[in-house]
Amino acid sequence: MGSYIRLRQICLVAPHLEPVISDIAEIMGVAVCYRDGNVAKYGLENALLPVGTILLEVVAPIAAGTAAGRFLDKTGGRGGYMAIFCCDDPDERGRQANAIGVRTANVIDHAPYHGVQLHPRDCRAAFIEFNHSAGSDDILGAYPPAGPDWQKFIRRDVTQALTGVEMQSPDPFGLAEHWGRIIGIGAIATGEGAELKLPNCRFRFTKGAAEIMSGLEFKVADVAAVCEAAKKRGCAMSGNAFPLGGVTFRVAA
Repeated sequence: MGSYIRLRQICLVAPHLEPVISDIAEIMGVAVCYRDGNVAKYGLENALLPVGTILLEVVAPIAAGTAAGRFLDKTGGRGGYMAIFCCDDPDERGRQANAIGVRTANVIDHAPYHGVQLHPRDCRAAFIEFNHSAGSDDILGAYPPAGPDWQKFIRRDVTQALTGVEMQSPDPFGLAEHWGRIIGIGAIATGEGAELKLPNCRFRFTKGAAEIMSGLEFKVADVAAVCEAAKKRGCAMSGNAFPLGGVTFRVAA
C-alpha cells in the first residue's frame, strides 16, 4: 500500500472512567473492546470502544502529576485530548512536523506498534499522534492499542460511524491550516471556518473562544432514539447534540 493517512482513534480525558464509559456505551450502542493495563505506567486507566473502524478512547488519571490530569486542570475538563492518525510513515511525518516547529513529545516503540506523539502546545488544541502497526494498512487489521480482537466488538445497529471532529479556535482557518501542514492535507475554506477531509472522517474548524477539540459527529440509525437515550442518562440536550466526555456529541442520520 502506498502513502496514506486516516483517523484511527480519538482520545477523550475524564476525571474518572465512570460514568463516562457507561454513558457512551448505553447512549451510542457501542461496546468496550479493551482496557490497556500498560497505560498505568503513565498514571492512567483507559477503555476503548470501536465506532465502526475508528476507536474512541477515554483515559482517566489514577495518579498525581499526569499530563492528562494537567489537561483537566487547565481546561476544566472541556475538550478532546488527542487525535491519532494511522499512516505508513509516522517517523517521516514526525520529522516533517519538527521542520515546521512542532516538537516530538513522545515516541512509543512496542513492536509491532510504533507511534510518534507531537507536543500539544505546538499542535494547538490537542495532541496529534502518527502511528503504524504491522497489518494496520488494512482498516480492519491488527491494532494493538485496541486489544487482540477489537473487530469483534464493532456494532452498527445504533451508531454507524464517527464521521467528523469539530475543532474551535478564535482563528479557525489559521488552526485548520496549521493542522493541515502537520497532517499533510490542505485546508478548505467553508462559510463558517474551514475543514480538512480525510478518507474516513472530516475535521471541521469553527469559531470559538479557545483552541480545543470541541465535538464529535456521528452517523446513527435513529436520531430520536439516541437523543432519548441521552436524555435518560441525564445529558443536557441542545437539538441533536449533548455534552459527554468533555466534548459535544452531535448525531445525524
